[in-house]
Amino acid sequence: MPVPVSTTPSLESLTDIFPVTFPVPTPTTHPDLVSTRDVVREEDLLRNPFSFRHWWAAIQNTKEASSALLKAQGPSDLSPDVAALLGPLASPVARKSLQRLTYLYEAALAQFPTSFKLWKSYLQTRMSYVLGKLIVKKRAGGRKKFPEMREALEDEKEDMEQWEGGLDGVVGWEEWKALIATFERALVWLPKMPRLWLLYLSIFNHPFCPPLVSHTHVRRTYDRAFRTLPPSLHSRIWARYLLWAEGKGGATTVAVYRRYLAVDPSVTERYTALLLSENNSDPRPLEAAKLLLSLARKAARGEYTSPEGKSPYQLLGDFLDVVEQHAEEVGMDVDDTVESHEAHAREEDAQTTSVSSSEPASVNGKLIRFAGPAVAVSADGKTPLAPFDEDEDPTSLRKLNIERIVHKDGLDVYKDQAGRLWTGLATYWVKRGEFDRAKMTFENGIASVLTIRDFTQIFDAYAEFSESLISAMMESLANPDDEEDEEDVKETEAELDVKMKEFEELMDRRPFLVNDVLLRRNPNDVQEWEKRVALWGSNDEKVAETYGQALSTVVPRRATANFHRLFINFAKFYEEGGTTGEAEHDLDSARKVLEKATKVNFKSVDELAEVWCEWAEMEIRHENYDDAIRVMQRAAAVPKNTKVNYHEHSLSVQMRLFKSLKLWSFYVDLEESLGTVESTKAVYDKILELRIANAQVIVNYAAFLEENKYYEESFKVYERGTELFTFPVSFEIWNIYLAKFTKRYGDSKVERARDLFEQALEKCPDKFCKPIFMMYAAYEEEFGLAKRAMSVYDRATRVVADEDKFELFTIYIAKATGNYGLPATRPIYERALEVLPDKQTAEMCLRFAAMERKLGEIDRARAIYIHASQFCDPRVNPKFWAEWNTFEIETGSEDTFRDMLRIKRSVQAQFNTEASYLAAQMAVKENGDAQKEDVEVPADPMAAAELQAGGVKGPAFVSAQQKLPPTEEEEDMEPASGPGNADEIHISDDEDV
Repeated sequence: MPVPVSTTPSLESLTDIFPVTFPVPTPTTHPDLVSTRDVVREEDLLRNPFSFRHWWAAIQNTKEASSALLKAQGPSDLSPDVAALLGPLASPVARKSLQRLTYLYEAALAQFPTSFKLWKSYLQTRMSYVLGKLIVKKRAGGRKKFPEMREALEDEKEDMEQWEGGLDGVVGWEEWKALIATFERALVWLPKMPRLWLLYLSIFNHPFCPPLVSHTHVRRTYDRAFRTLPPSLHSRIWARYLLWAEGKGGATTVAVYRRYLAVDPSVTERYTALLLSENNSDPRPLEAAKLLLSLARKAARGEYTSPEGKSPYQLLGDFLDVVEQHAEEVGMDVDDTVESHEAHAREEDAQTTSVSSSEPASVNGKLIRFAGPAVAVSADGKTPLAPFDEDEDPTSLRKLNIERIVHKDGLDVYKDQAGRLWTGLATYWVKRGEFDRAKMTFENGIASVLTIRDFTQIFDAYAEFSESLISAMMESLANPDDEEDEEDVKETEAELDVKMKEFEELMDRRPFLVNDVLLRRNPNDVQEWEKRVALWGSNDEKVAETYGQALSTVVPRRATANFHRLFINFAKFYEEGGTTGEAEHDLDSARKVLEKATKVNFKSVDELAEVWCEWAEMEIRHENYDDAIRVMQRAAAVPKNTKVNYHEHSLSVQMRLFKSLKLWSFYVDLEESLGTVESTKAVYDKILELRIANAQVIVNYAAFLEENKYYEESFKVYERGTELFTFPVSFEIWNIYLAKFTKRYGDSKVERARDLFEQALEKCPDKFCKPIFMMYAAYEEEFGLAKRAMSVYDRATRVVADEDKFELFTIYIAKATGNYGLPATRPIYERALEVLPDKQTAEMCLRFAAMERKLGEIDRARAIYIHASQFCDPRVNPKFWAEWNTFEIETGSEDTFRDMLRIKRSVQAQFNTEASYLAAQMAVKENGDAQKEDVEVPADPMAAAELQAGGVKGPAFVSAQQKLPPTEEEEDMEPASGPGNADEIHISDDEDV
């Protein structure tokens, strides 16, 4: 059922309810404030007016009674909209409770006007009836005692008070005004209490705060708080003040933040974000750009540290972002930029010309300034401050010279980030519509960067800009306006053709631009100059120009590898008639290029030597043989002072050229092909005289003399080579020399050949003497005496390295057998067993034993097997034990076989205690599977018995399953009970175990 109109209070009737607490209600003005139940309380308070405990108890009892009445009251007779306007004071009971509490608090404060506890309780009570119920937020963890302002703002924003409901600021204006007046009275009595100030300021954040006090009055209240409270407490007020200013926006935010930034610039980045925020009705990009520029410069000087951890370059990047987004509002146009450049140039010229040469003088020990501008200093009187710059003044309305800022603060400082800076500057001009200036910026950037990364960034932006410009022009032609005439359309088409052509040229220029970047980074990069030449293709004029530019630019001592190839290729360019060969063959120009190359101080002598060799080859290709010889004679000219260190890099390569083996090798090859025998010999002799020859030169010289029938001279060359070089180089020379000599003279000069062999062996190291001994012995066998050959073999076995002795003993034994028979080899075998290492001793013992068996010496063979057994682990060398097993089966008896098994067990036990046990186990494990597959059931019963007895291949005499016929003594013995051990070997008590 709808409420009658007559029962719904109007706005005027609601305002008649207020003020509730002004003037302060008393029993005189409001008789219903004190009931008959409150008479005792009043009398008690009259008797004890100075007892704080009585007043506090009375207030708390009244609060509890009021809370009980509020809970017990029924639903309000007001409509929901009206009740929402009145908030906590919607019911008469709430209004009456407020009056009663106000009466008690005011009476108590009359007795205790400086009680912080009483004032705080009173104000919070009044706030609860006006602002509504305070929402208490749960907090986790503690707070920093003195947080930075950036963190303090975030914390304060989270801790900002929030209320449920509240009294409307228009309807309850009088009550709001009374609450504010109460706070003012409290601050009169307690002006130094920051909690009261914060409590007071918190009411202005209420959404129902009256507009008449939520602007100017709030700002003035904050100002009074700063003037009243000590500076140490200002940070607590500033956090709320800044948040309140952010909420108001506009000029209020700017004014408040400017005041705070003068004290603490740490929130400048937050302020710039507010100035550029989308919610800001009055954005200020110019001021934000100047603030960011100031921060970037201060950070670069080390005077500012970003709270967000940004580097100076990142701050400058933020500045560029603002410039790109608000190009019109921040930067100057082209004309103003040019004028600014000229003005700064004049100032710099004036500063350079006005430098005074006067010296500072002193008066009474203090320096005085004679000339020059005054320098601002900091509070300590020593640290100079940066001069005033209008570009950093946020209050100035003068726009910025973006080009100068980017060059001075960006490109001159951050050379490794030039790509981003150039593209940012070009984007600024594009946003302003200055396309020609943007194009010029892109070109300047491409022509100045030093890295491929920066070049790629600029080039991609340049290409994208060109494509977007062409697309826009094509769209304008596709959708022409009615207002455009034919002349405008033709002009647009012509401009479009020009832009298309420029874009194609830009794409064609890209390889050249990349090459320019690499050459700017390192102008001494020879490979990049070669690529530059290749880029020009068949354009001979540009190729010649590039070669000339490269040769004049590259510093020889700093050039990369193969700098000499530039001169050689340039000479070939003239020699071959250009890149296509269609031009005239200019041999004189090629000679001039090579002549110039011979005077260049290259990094190494080999480069200069190769230049001379290429020059001679060019003359040979054109059949100018005499000129080729003369060129090499010039190159190989020997100075008077030949005591020059070839590796002394402090000397020029021209001074060390005469010791270049590459140059002399080419010269001698040229003489062999074109010159005479005498001239060639002279060159070879010069090489040997300079002591720069290697073994190959010696061999070549000797071979040349041998080809021309100068045999003895060739042998002399070999002898000179063996004197010049030591082992191992002379080893190869001796091999060739001895082979040539023995081949030529054979048995005609035996003694001389023997002397040569002895000379070769005199200083030969052990590891190189084996081939010479073999050659010596073969020569003695063929042309000398067998006895001398045997003595050579005997010497060899004593001299050669250990790894060659086994092979040499094998050969020695074979030769001795062929010459003197098997018995003569016994002393050789015996000495081999003394000399050879253990592993080779076993093999030699097997051969020695086989030889003795052939001679019928069974006991000697068995002794050899016993001697060799100490070196052979049964798990590692089963071959030795298998052969001994076969030997005993074929030639031995049961006693000798038992001795063999006993020795085998003792040797195996010996090796079990040594490090070779592990190696043996690994060998057994690797070969176990293969051995299992290879094991076959032998047909011979003796072999089966041996296989089960000891695991040794081949038959044996003892078996666990198949026994030999028993003897008479064994028949008298009782059989053992239980199954026998299959691996047990029965040995009589008389035998030694």
